[in-house]
Amino acid sequence: MLIKTKTTIIALTLSSLLSGAVYAHSNQVFSAQESVKTVSAAQTASQKANVLFDEFFMQSVMANPINQTYLGIKQDYDKWNDISDAGLDADLALTKTQLAKLLTIDVSQLDEQTTLSYELLKASFEQRIADDKWRYHTYPINQMYGLHSMVPSFLINQHQITDLSDAEAYISRLAGIQPLLKQLEVELTVRANKNIIAPKFVFPYVISDSKNIITGAPFDNSDKDSALWADFKRKVAKLSITDDEKNTLLADAKSALIKHVEPGYQSLISYVTELETKADTRDGAWKFPDGEAYFNNALARTTTTNMTSDQIHDLGLSEVARIHGEMRDIMKKVGFKGDLQAFFAFMRDDKQFYYPDTQAGRDAYITEAKALIDNMESRLDEVFKIKPKAKLVVRPVEAFREQSAGKAFYDQPAPDGSRPGTYYANLYEMNAMPKYQMEALAYHEGIPGHHMQIAIAQELEGLPQFRKFGGYTAYVEGWGLYTEYFPKEMGLYADPYSDFGRLAMELWRACRLVVDTGIHTKKWTREQGIAYYVENTPNAESDAIKMVERHIVMPSQATAYKIGMIKILELREHAKKQLGDKFDIRDFHTLILKNGPLPLDVLETKVNQWVKSVK
Repeated sequence: MLIKTKTTIIALTLSSLLSGAVYAHSNQVFSAQESVKTVSAAQTASQKANVLFDEFFMQSVMANPINQTYLGIKQDYDKWNDISDAGLDADLALTKTQLAKLLTIDVSQLDEQTTLSYELLKASFEQRIADDKWRYHTYPINQMYGLHSMVPSFLINQHQITDLSDAEAYISRLAGIQPLLKQLEVELTVRANKNIIAPKFVFPYVISDSKNIITGAPFDNSDKDSALWADFKRKVAKLSITDDEKNTLLADAKSALIKHVEPGYQSLISYVTELETKADTRDGAWKFPDGEAYFNNALARTTTTNMTSDQIHDLGLSEVARIHGEMRDIMKKVGFKGDLQAFFAFMRDDKQFYYPDTQAGRDAYITEAKALIDNMESRLDEVFKIKPKAKLVVRPVEAFREQSAGKAFYDQPAPDGSRPGTYYANLYEMNAMPKYQMEALAYHEGIPGHHMQIAIAQELEGLPQFRKFGGYTAYVEGWGLYTEYFPKEMGLYADPYSDFGRLAMELWRACRLVVDTGIHTKKWTREQGIAYYVENTPNAESDAIKMVERHIVMPSQATAYKIGMIKILELREHAKKQLGDKFDIRDFHTLILKNGPLPLDVLETKVNQWVKSVK
């Protein structure tokens, strides 16, 4: 394991190499002893700064029980976050205090890597403070990430039970669900008073998901256990404790489910049902107070660029046209007779492209997804010099949330190795998961996509914690989409239909640029957005509905993928042009991954520095 001393020296050495001409032509003459003192001073300042960065990170984590659990810390294992305004005020006050302390650092004394950390953290603090004005411009309950569905998912997937105290903490969290949901109701009321209410389509999802949580034993006389009860029983059964202790835990958990979880969700369902009567069908962020300014800010944060909504919209239109052209080439290759719309219908409707809508079909999908990832993993040395230590597993989305969850997603591993990274495939509707998209989807969510990038970032040595566990959407999702693309250069996507699937997924992301900006700036309706996807992609209509509904509740988020991918490809082509035979794709990928997530402008600076150093 590298220690910070060694890392700092490496960073200083790199900095010296990049500015070698300055040192070579300097009139200043340093003795060996003076040079050592200079390095030592910089080293000490950087070490102190990195200690402070980690202090800031841990202060924020320790104020957030949910993040503690994600990071494998069990100090507040029995608690939930305080989501009230008072809790948010405390978070904001902490950020302001941290920024004030950060600004006391003498940046001139820091090495290159620590200076980068300083600038990233400073920008993060400043943005967090500035963005507090948009505190209420959110929908705390929706079909994508609402608290009502996060709570059971978090307990099932993140709250590990390895001993008696872990089980008791789980029970305490069950009891804490009722006051947590009551805080949620208060926050929804604050927004409603500001006329910030989710569109009508959101409410049936929230109500259905909430009812699912309290369906099954011990909430009713069903022979089937509810999701939380089944999870707790399964985890407790594996403990090496006495039967009496197990029975006591089960009794306490059942009591918490009945006395706290059920009434908490029943209250939320009643509240949301009433709130639904005040909702309308206006879908865009333009309906918010100062909605235009809010969305422009959201685009800047998401893309880490200065691109305007119109520029992003136009870029999307041009990318859609380009990809349609490449798809027509595949039509010719497979000998399809008809126009592109007919080919879309063929790819969307022909049964050969889907596993059956049975348990056997779902099992086959997961098996094939694992095989695709295993094959890619066996070839990583061709394109990478850096790999993650954390393992990756593939799972179907759980039944309680599969109806409203996205098509596929990734959950990061625990830093201590106690939990692997997970690629979730949503197999609720098998006709929305075509075989020809499996390859690109597995690469994006698993290897070499999100698992490689996120797990490697967590495992980087010598970087402060906030850089290991932070993220910039354009970088993270841009990498995911880029990793769908470059396996084609390795000879993968050999089946033209699979290559069509890759293009279909890139097309989907290009359409996002058009529809997201269309909804939030041009006042497109939900139905207009759905129609655009259906007319321009081969995806199932159910995909289009979910995507448009995601745009609506997460303004700007979906623009990050294509913007990030385009930037990474631009940087790669620039490096190849500049370096010629000296360009090594493995070194380029190492450069992209070895600094953790970065804003796109900072990533461009890093690539340019690397090109200069290689030349």
